Amino acid sequence: MPAYHSVFLDEPNQQLIGNFALLPLRTKTRGPAQQLPQLPAGTSDIDLDPSNESYDPLDEVLSLFRANTFFRNFEIKGPADRVLIYGILFLSDALSKIKPGMSKRDAEKAVGNVALETNFAIPGDAGFPLNQMFEPPRDRNEAEVLRQYVMQMRQELAQRLLGRVYVDGSGQPSKWWLSFSKRKFMGKQL
Repeated sequence: MPAYHSVFLDEPNQQLIGNFALLPLRTKTRGPAQQLPQLPAGTSDIDLDPSNESYDPLDEVLSLFRANTFFRNFEIKGPADRVLIYGILFLSDALSKIKPGMSKRDAEKAVGNVALETNFAIPGDAGFPLNQMFEPPRDRNEAEVLRQYVMQMRQELAQRLLGRVYVDGSGQPSKWWLSFSKRKFMGKQL
């Protein structure tokens, strides 16, 4: 069975840096991403349909994370798949910071610190784990835009992840989500 790929592969007019797509995001976090419309009040992003105009790559990362973590190989079919891969790698890292019994407030601090970290590797940096699959930015300006976009992704993903891990209101993390905290997508970590 092959891994699940991005529904954004056929997205027209994708802005690319290297071979990483800068896709529109539904976020309130500042950054270079084009803004998608916010969800109407009372609408949950947990079961958002991909045909919804507000569905973004981060919704896709969260919905495909658990299924794709079981694959050691992933055939990249386009730039949107690289966004999916990066998001899954980040979620793996963020989940590893949440411990069983950790309060939501403590998890917000731990995951927030990971999301707000400014010294993270992007494609082309020596510490980036998948440089063989990603092209580096052409120059410093592109590198800075990519870093800002990835930072925006990380911050929004952290918020949405916490919303799912602590969805039941008990103040305890979901054991179902935490069961994936030790899995490494393609054997890699950020």
